Amino acid sequence: MSIDLALDDAQEGIATALRQFCEQQCDPEVVKALAGKFPDALWRELADLGVLAIATPEGDGGPGELVAALETLGFAAFPGPLAATVLATQLLPADERVAIAAGQAIAAVGGPPLFAFGTLATVFFEIDGEHIYRVRPLGEVESVETLGAEVFGRVECERIERFEDSARALALYRIALAAYLVGAGDALIRAAASHAATRKQFGQPIGQFQAVAHPLADCHIRLEAARLITRSAADQHARGDTDAALEACAAHYAARRAATEAAHTCHQVFGAVGITLEGPAFHLSRKILQLAAMAPGVEATTEALYAGIHRRTAGGEDAHGKAGR
Repeated sequence: MSIDLALDDAQEGIATALRQFCEQQCDPEVVKALAGKFPDALWRELADLGVLAIATPEGDGGPGELVAALETLGFAAFPGPLAATVLATQLLPADERVAIAAGQAIAAVGGPPLFAFGTLATVFFEIDGEHIYRVRPLGEVESVETLGAEVFGRVECERIERFEDSARALALYRIALAAYLVGAGDALIRAAASHAATRKQFGQPIGQFQAVAHPLADCHIRLEAARLITRSAADQHARGDTDAALEACAAHYAARRAATEAAHTCHQVFGAVGITLEGPAFHLSRKILQLAAMAPGVEATTEALYAGIHRRTAGGEDAHGKAGR
């Protein structure tokens, strides 16, 4: 049975509305100016649009709508703890969940002692492998500068609650991260392709050289594959499929790898201008590399992925989900 992974009308409407919002309110110059800051005004507007409440009982939509939103926001390198907000709204009780979705409270996710947006957060989550804990800071959160231009905090914490039934929340968190990385990688590839079409060497655009064109094409293919895996994971999550967590791990791994490779390739295309703060690429590539380093780390994701494949094959199926003889 084939699955249509194109956005439906409602999802396309979300993507279109957010694309227009980002073009008007969050263009690349705005993103660059917000480096190291929290986007207070933009965050409130995003909450007013209902984006932070997607996939919650109080909001509209589900995993598919979330992917449509996060792909679009990733393309614009929209700042803020988007994936952390998704995780928080899946785990917290109703009163705290509503405050997070309304943009009135901030969630921080990390592996202690480092938390993205930790200096501003009101609720903290630790991801340790496949386990999620609510933690409490022990002392004042210290501000930490990062190359990713996000507001990071350093603080020692104590675990105060373990979420026993967190598999679906962690899967949706991974799907959100994957969708954002796919969008950011897509924007970076498009910017590099545009640069390659106009930058000339030896009297012709560098995009005509195979050494430039082929790596960009390879990156585009990997990102599109990651996009489809991410949308498939969202579809399985929405249907309550037992393999949704495994598919989310695959999506997270594929998107992280594809976006990271796109960042490396595109910097080779841009050359020195690609690493300047005011250039056309750095605000995207550093966001990608920052997200790629966030919990759960690549080791945890791959371990979970292989563990899921092992469980599936041990249950009498091969790696492609077909029953063994």
